[in-house]
Amino acid sequence: MSATTTMTLAKLDSPLCLLAHGAPKLLRLPVELLEIISTELERPDLNLLARTNKLLNVISTRTLYRELTGLSQEQSIRALRSFVYPSDVEEARKRALHVRTLHLDFSNCRVTANFLRLLQRALQTLHSLKDLSLEFGLQDNHYSIAWCLKDCPFQLRIFTTSIRCDEDLAAFIEGQRKLEELVLRGFQTTSPFTLSPDALPKLSAFRTVHAGVPVLKEVMKGRPIEATQIKRLTIMSLGDTPPDMLLPEIAARLPALEALHIVVLMARYSYENLLASTPYLTAFSSLRYLTFMTGGGTEVIEDERRVVYTWAKACSTLRTIILPRGKVWFERDGRWTCCASD
Repeated sequence: MSATTTMTLAKLDSPLCLLAHGAPKLLRLPVELLEIISTELERPDLNLLARTNKLLNVISTRTLYRELTGLSQEQSIRALRSFVYPSDVEEARKRALHVRTLHLDFSNCRVTANFLRLLQRALQTLHSLKDLSLEFGLQDNHYSIAWCLKDCPFQLRIFTTSIRCDEDLAAFIEGQRKLEELVLRGFQTTSPFTLSPDALPKLSAFRTVHAGVPVLKEVMKGRPIEATQIKRLTIMSLGDTPPDMLLPEIAARLPALEALHIVVLMARYSYENLLASTPYLTAFSSLRYLTFMTGGGTEVIEDERRVVYTWAKACSTLRTIILPRGKVWFERDGRWTCCASD
């Protein structure tokens, strides 16, 4: 076969060749437009598109594997297996290089050691990965599973996980020199979580749910963090600080809180104290759970009812409120009810 013939065959699926031979109008579009169109298709449609033409196979495969998100658990396992046990090694290697985003959610089940080994081997093939999210259930927070991240070849830009904060997870994070956004949803443990002073040089955003002061200190101290988001906060005070002093300070620093629990042991808040703090609740954009417990409380439940409705009007995202009497108020169909009404 001559060099000219070889070149001709190699270009059969190029846009110019398709245009010259009267190919369907879709295939006459620039490759960039075809890629944009492919991003608007659902995964089943992309799978079908990949079987129609060599050019469209390349484009749809790239789109299919670029962002592996929203997968069911069964689909997630199939995707991981396709990287670890491929029928065509070279094709699997190419697919793995396309993957930029991988989000896996196994939060409603318990993972096995076999699955974690599969995950580890799959991650070791994803050299181009930039965004990784690993969500596991509470039962998987009782022991270390961060070993599945060992020897990963990628450098992430975004990392989100519910894996508990221990030394294995810290070792993985230590090696992510390009990480810009870190989200830790796992519980803090007695296991050391230590980062060197020069770790995470590009970290600019940090969000956490369950992490305590030791983890916060390790991640934030000396880092160029521009945004820190804590979803849940519990404050216990031995002083007598009134709510209209506490709430504005918290709202100014943590406006995205979803749960706020305040216990002031030495104070005795009145109905008037609580109502006076109402304007400061408007600063919270996502607050759903609010607890305000003190050493003493209001005398009648009707006082609490008025406080609850006033606070809920000021902060429309609230769904549960606990006030000094210890009664739990919850919102249902637009109405607030006390689960232990007198």
